[in-house]
Amino acid sequence: MRHLISLCIAAVIALPLTFSTPAAAQDFSTVQQEDSFVSLVDGRKLTRFGINLDVTPDGRIIGRAFGRDVTGAWNWDAGYFCRDLFWGARDLGANCQMVKIQGNTIRFISDKGTGQFADLLLK
Repeated sequence: MRHLISLCIAAVIALPLTFSTPAAAQDFSTVQQEDSFVSLVDGRKLTRFGINLDVTPDGRIIGRAFGRDVTGAWNWDAGYFCRDLFWGARDLGANCQMVKIQGNTIRFISDKGTGQFADLLLK
């Protein structure tokens, strides 16, 4: 559960469970630039299965997941969304993630795109 929350929250966000979606992986486009990422998330909620997050342009992650507060920070580094995250008092640590987009679905793939993924909806 901790691993799932770590991957999802931040986006958000690599747990023992990978979300499956009807969208094929090849239908997703990779987000390569920070300004493109910011334009996707600015003013929108990232939601899914008890997760409701804001990823702000100034580098903050705030919201709630599974009944606990989520706080953290993010930066863009060499094409990856890199975040440090807390779920309640639990430090979920740092992870750099590949970001992909398809419509209103944003996919975060842990460990620079080599790990598990979580899909969140942009609302």
